[in-house]
Amino acid sequence: MAEGRPAPGPAAVAEPGIFSRPYTTATTTFAVVMFLTGFAALAVVPTLPTAARDLDGVSLFPLVAGCFVAASLLGGVLGGHWADRSGARRPLALGMALSVLTLLVSASSGSIWQLAAGRFVDGLAAGMVAVSVTTAIGQSYPERLRPRMLALMSASWVVPSLVGPPLAGVVAEWWSWRAVFYGLAVLTVLPAIALVIVLRRPAADDGAGPADLPPAEERAARPPLFVATMLSLGAALGQYGVSEWDVNHLAFVAVGVVLLVVFAPRLLPAGTWRSARGLPTTVLLRGLTSGTYFTVEALVPLMLITEREVAAVTVGVAFTASAVLWAGASWVQGKALQHVARHRLVTVGALVMAASVALAVVGSLHGVHPLVAAASMPLAAVGMGLLDPCVTVLSLKHSAPHRQGHTTSALQTNMNLGQVVVLALASAVLNACLAAGAGPLGGYAAAFTLLLAPPLLVAALAVRARAV
Repeated sequence: MAEGRPAPGPAAVAEPGIFSRPYTTATTTFAVVMFLTGFAALAVVPTLPTAARDLDGVSLFPLVAGCFVAASLLGGVLGGHWADRSGARRPLALGMALSVLTLLVSASSGSIWQLAAGRFVDGLAAGMVAVSVTTAIGQSYPERLRPRMLALMSASWVVPSLVGPPLAGVVAEWWSWRAVFYGLAVLTVLPAIALVIVLRRPAADDGAGPADLPPAEERAARPPLFVATMLSLGAALGQYGVSEWDVNHLAFVAVGVVLLVVFAPRLLPAGTWRSARGLPTTVLLRGLTSGTYFTVEALVPLMLITEREVAAVTVGVAFTASAVLWAGASWVQGKALQHVARHRLVTVGALVMAASVALAVVGSLHGVHPLVAAASMPLAAVGMGLLDPCVTVLSLKHSAPHRQGHTTSALQTNMNLGQVVVLALASAVLNACLAAGAGPLGGYAAAFTLLLAPPLLVAALAVRARAV
């Protein structure tokens, strides 16, 4: 052996990776499950307007879109609570089983109400799966491998974002929207079974068992399941109430608003709705921006398919372009613009989103080519790609290290609330215009005009989220 060269020792032995023998099956199964979860999520959304049109339920489309978000809020809290108490296997297995069931329920829909019920159950499943997958990775892998697995989970959504929406559009256009749901159910069955088998293996042991908390602290740490249930109920009632303009529907709106006003502050930082400086403002910004983007993604395809007779495959391509541009803008803000103050990038992203909404307004006018409205979706994704990571970074900067999990939960909660509330307001304007005889395109133009307010408000409030 040459002098000065150390003899190989235990430290020189390569450590197992996520695809090494002990973890190959688990890693492959998790990746396939996330791939199909992403594929189903991204393929179903551009198919829903076609389904709503065929089921004569266009006026209730906001309920179909919004009840998924409302249910996912409850599913996330329920799944996290269950996983903390008894491990991730059971909530994740139930979530995957519900995913298959809801696809079959939606595929066989004979009415818009059955489709809405399917989307509600799908929201529960999606919320449970999202939190359970993260917990399952923590239970199945040692600490040093968990960041690699989380990165793989994010990467597993790349191909679905490129292929899922246009492929679903082709199937819906040339065959049937029902075939999209049935096909996804068949594809999801085997990975769901494999996942249950994999999770029967003993959990990874890092030497740190579950924390033994005093009874008072254990009660304080329990997720607010009742609050989440009331929020989900309030969101669903509000979405249904704005579908028509009469006394009965307005009563549903009133009950939904009361539930949201009473229970939402319990899950959000104090001062969120009045934009108190720091963390409350960042949480507010997440709700406003995600609400605007979600509503653009819901109403623009609905208008294009039901009123402008645009092919479903074209709408699918718009969804794919949105996913690609979101990822590209996110990369730019993290690399090329990393030295720019985060709150300034939030302002720029919000102004880009406002421009995209203006494009949707123009695209809803008579005589304007419908692809102008379709272009609003990718442009809105550019704005979100710029600002969304910045909002997260600012939130964590304003949060104490031991409260970052609570901060992440608040961001997720207000994201869901923002999506429900903004979509409900835009839908109320749309249906009010239809009731007044303004015509469908006039209603969409008014609804999109309303959507200019949230991103402009975000641009004005971003300075209050500045990190000191």
